[in-house]
Amino acid sequence: MSKRINIKRQILLPIAAAGLLFTTASFQNDFFEIAKQIEIFTEMYKQLNMNYVDDTNPAELMDNAIEGMLEGLDPYTVYWTEQEVEKSKINRRGSYTGIGANVRTKENAITIIEPWKDYPADKAGLKAGDDIIEIDGIKISEYKDNAGDLLQGSSGTELTITYTRQGKTITTTLKREGVEVNAVPFYEMATPEIGYVVLSKFNEKASKETKAAIKELKEKGATKIILDLRGNPGGLLSEAVNVSNLFIPKGKLITSTQSVVTKYNRTYLTKRSEEFEGMPVAVLINGRSASASEIVSGSLQDYDRAVIVGARSFGKGLVQRPKPLSYGTQVKITISRYYTPSGRCIQALDYWNRDENGDAVRTKKENYKAFKTVNSGRTVYDGGGVEPDIKIESAAYSPITTALLKENSIFDYATAYYYKHQFNSLDEIQISDADFQEFVSWIEKRGFEFETVTESAFAKAYQAATNEELDDDIKTSYNSMLEAIKKAKKKEVVDKKAEIKSLLTDEIVKRYFYKEGLYNHQIKYNPEIRAAIEVLNDEGKYQRILK
Repeated sequence: MSKRINIKRQILLPIAAAGLLFTTASFQNDFFEIAKQIEIFTEMYKQLNMNYVDDTNPAELMDNAIEGMLEGLDPYTVYWTEQEVEKSKINRRGSYTGIGANVRTKENAITIIEPWKDYPADKAGLKAGDDIIEIDGIKISEYKDNAGDLLQGSSGTELTITYTRQGKTITTTLKREGVEVNAVPFYEMATPEIGYVVLSKFNEKASKETKAAIKELKEKGATKIILDLRGNPGGLLSEAVNVSNLFIPKGKLITSTQSVVTKYNRTYLTKRSEEFEGMPVAVLINGRSASASEIVSGSLQDYDRAVIVGARSFGKGLVQRPKPLSYGTQVKITISRYYTPSGRCIQALDYWNRDENGDAVRTKKENYKAFKTVNSGRTVYDGGGVEPDIKIESAAYSPITTALLKENSIFDYATAYYYKHQFNSLDEIQISDADFQEFVSWIEKRGFEFETVTESAFAKAYQAATNEELDDDIKTSYNSMLEAIKKAKKKEVVDKKAEIKSLLTDEIVKRYFYKEGLYNHQIKYNPEIRAAIEVLNDEGKYQRILK
């Protein structure tokens, strides 16, 4: 009986949703088709729950159905549980209660990615690379929900964790605290005249903290600014407009959004006077600078207001908005595309036209459209992120580097390196060619593997040959080709030494001197920052780029 009551409750949700659908004008004449499909789905859902040979989990069936429905859209249109809704609020606010660390949840453990200085995890002696296997007696391997949620709770409450480090098992107790996640985690003078500001996320504090940081640096003598947006994944569109407004006058277009839903077609103008009028600016970006970061860098480029340094940005030109659902859940929906002041949409991947593997098609360079900047009429392009004015090799992520990051090879090597070396100052940390060769040997022993596009194509061709019973004739040639590709991949690691060494250095520096130490180290040695300093110190070059 209880199962039938549960089914009734579950099938009411799609029916209620149908009522909401009818109120949205953009569905136009599809009302009948929508109602028809919802009725079919509801009946099928009911029949499965009532008649399937084994007991079914109604919530799990619905989750799978939702995932299947969203799978064919873009990856930013997602369903949020109550817990995920709360996390999005935390990201916007920039504060929460927990242990003060970046973590990665795996199947059997929670890995500490970065403990934040002077917060509970750091005070308890936790280090990057530690694997938490138990929290308050709950084994992570047996916990079905998101185990990371176990780390959060009320301020002052204790939790006991058991973790492994370098083959040893350790248990410790710590107290949760309120944690402030700053949008601007670091700012400092790079030279006597140039201030350096890191903007790591666009939460509700982004423009306020950026403004305060630059003002303080001006008081220390800064007449020029480097704004570092590398690795910034984005956030609030409104804050992207506000940050741009610090350098662009009142009443100027920063971005516009376009959608098939008319009410989402909007323009976003600056609302205040330019805070830092005439101050020369260099903006750092890379392949992980996305969304709001691209609105800022794109608008400053379009108004010829800043020199952009680094590597092409990620290319996310889609805007999302959360919509409330029942029981505290939400769906975050891509509602529009955004455009820079010159008219560019910098979206790189076309999720609505996929290849034979179902992967989104990347806009090809020959298909980029040319646009002109507002003030100087410089040529800029759409279709694949924001292209920097000054390109730095080490800022770009090649496929081999991306694979190393995805496999956590750089992170894991830095963990092993930390326990074998001791340093007393930042300047001592320099990854030598010998260190790099040791890393190459380490990943070979580890069995680092990644499949290239070439390998994937050959594998499909070989499978087709097998199906046609031709594999015996080409097996020797196929194996020789795979061996050649393997050698080419090894050479690729060596060829990308500059960017890999840069990432290794960054990860290792953090282990000894936290994020603050990383930024201080980068001010001295990072190629992108050095290039930004160079162009800001050369007024002639700065003006030639912009005009």
